[in-house]
Amino acid sequence: MSSLQSVVVTLSVSYALIGALLLIVLVYARLPWSAKAVAVVVTSAFYIASFMGVRGLLGWASIDGLPASFKLLQARIVEPHSLEGDPGSIYLWVEALDDGNRPSGVPRAFRIPYSDKLAQKTDKAASEIAAGRPQGGRAADFGDGGGSLLGAAREYIMPTAIIDTSGGDPSTGGGLAAAPRDGDGISFTPLLPPRMPPKDEQ
Repeated sequence: MSSLQSVVVTLSVSYALIGALLLIVLVYARLPWSAKAVAVVVTSAFYIASFMGVRGLLGWASIDGLPASFKLLQARIVEPHSLEGDPGSIYLWVEALDDGNRPSGVPRAFRIPYSDKLAQKTDKAASEIAAGRPQGGRAADFGDGGGSLLGAAREYIMPTAIIDTSGGDPSTGGGLAAAPRDGDGISFTPLLPPRMPPKDEQ
């Protein structure tokens, strides 16, 4: 079962449990039947609204952590726009790789906060793909697989680069240094061929 299917099943079971609890409450509640009927209709309407809302989320890039090892299919770099308050993003379309370096066959889109370092690496990898040289990637240092709205909001509220001052005296090695950003640990390399299973000993 794919992750998308598991989400659909989880939502369906959750809605069914909520509906069952509502019916139990309405059966034993001392309310007029008209109020009970309104509660059932309103709950059913919210089921439809939730279903349509979830469908609207499909296709948007995920803010979850990237797979530890993946094949890069395509990328798009959206640079920061200070006038519009957009901190910028880097979108990656990838396929997870298994232990045998074989693609999963299920492409996914991910959104990563913009950084100059990652943008340069991504642009180079995209050029390699355009030249017919497939690219793989590793992202062991990015994300924990539990992307949250809080993390996404933080990227829009906080500056795109945090400046660390350590004295500012060049003679002592102090100066201005940008703090590392999420995604700087992502690396791209030529995609290695899948590892073949060992041959049976004759």
